[in-house]
Amino acid sequence: MHLTKLSEAFLRSAAYERRFLAKNHWDFSMVVWIPLATVLLIWWIFSQTQITDLPIGVIDQDNSAVANTAVRYLEASPTLTVRQLYYSQADAEAAILQRDIYAVVIIPEDFSRNILSSQPAPLTLQVNAQYGTHSGIIQAGVQAVASTLSAGVEIKRLVKQGVAPSQAMTAYAPISVQRISLFNAATNYQQFLASTVIPALLHILAMVIGATTIGRELRDKNIGRWYRFIDTEKPNLTLSKTSKTTSSLSTKQDSSNNKTSSNAKMPNSVSLSVLVFGLLGKYFWPILAYSLWSALILWLATSNQNINIMSLMAVYAGFLCLMVLSFWLGAIFTLNSFSLRMGLSTTGFISAPSYAFAGVTFPYIAISDSAQYWSNALPLTHYLKLHIAQLQMQAPIAISLPIVYGLMLAAIIALVLAALLTKRALAHPERWGAR
Repeated sequence: MHLTKLSEAFLRSAAYERRFLAKNHWDFSMVVWIPLATVLLIWWIFSQTQITDLPIGVIDQDNSAVANTAVRYLEASPTLTVRQLYYSQADAEAAILQRDIYAVVIIPEDFSRNILSSQPAPLTLQVNAQYGTHSGIIQAGVQAVASTLSAGVEIKRLVKQGVAPSQAMTAYAPISVQRISLFNAATNYQQFLASTVIPALLHILAMVIGATTIGRELRDKNIGRWYRFIDTEKPNLTLSKTSKTTSSLSTKQDSSNNKTSSNAKMPNSVSLSVLVFGLLGKYFWPILAYSLWSALILWLATSNQNINIMSLMAVYAGFLCLMVLSFWLGAIFTLNSFSLRMGLSTTGFISAPSYAFAGVTFPYIAISDSAQYWSNALPLTHYLKLHIAQLQMQAPIAISLPIVYGLMLAAIIALVLAALLTKRALAHPERWGAR
């Protein structure tokens, strides 16, 4: 009988929430359309998987054949494109400020003469380092062009002195670096950024849903009615005329109850187990929807890769646990403060900057110790470790299983804590109605 009551509480709560979502298009959009649009938009933004043709300018003060060759090499670089030749540094600086170009290469007027006389002939690169990714790619591209041009000039000089071409190449660069990219060898930014940014954005949306789903009950003083409904009413999963009539009657009854004191809304007794199953039913539809978006993200991220099925299942389980944990955390912050406004503020404070602490774009080992403590406290950090290890590095599954278990345990603990805070909220009706 007890299990039957709990299952009925789950069904009643799910029916209650489904009727609300059917009538409130904004809340329905937060569950369905906004996360779907977020996934597709971010994936489309990174549809060009590699950064190419970053615009730069050139100031050619030498106007020689060697300088023209340098310009052609810069244009031929896959990561660079020479947008325009400038004749003054003021014009180039104005173009950088307007973001027409991100850097300017200056070829000095004695460039070819210094090369012919075997003297240093440096190229000057002025780059807008405000954009870290752009700056790094441009510097690497210009360095590659300068090295290629320098090698060609030196090898040609040695060959003219009678050195064999193979010996000339060895003499010019006796020590070389053989660079082997272990992971993401193609520098695929869709794999590197898009597949990690999307979980971060869904983490934010899930926490917002977690805060508003229970927060609106507190704000509208309906949390007592919700509990009485799941504890006493009959389950109804349809939107029939009967359910609509029942809903309208309960709305009228609630409006009449608003005229009475707060204590009249307080349930006589509150069952923690009923609350747990009631919260599961209340968040059933967001959990169901976000499980679909999680599957969509993993399909997009792995459609062109050969990923072990166990690794894929581990990542999907971790993703689901992250989403469920996000729902409960949003609920916890709102219930703890008895205020939807404070709950949303706290969720934004925690979830919005969490990607910056996750160690994806900025090295984890390079941040301060206090920042590392904060990073370790954020669930997104641990999920992204799992995501990158299994989908991008294809590490052994045993390395990441503790993360899956940890996220699962955290979600269970957060659910129990949310139920306890809900029980506390039901015991203090005088604090209902806070914005």
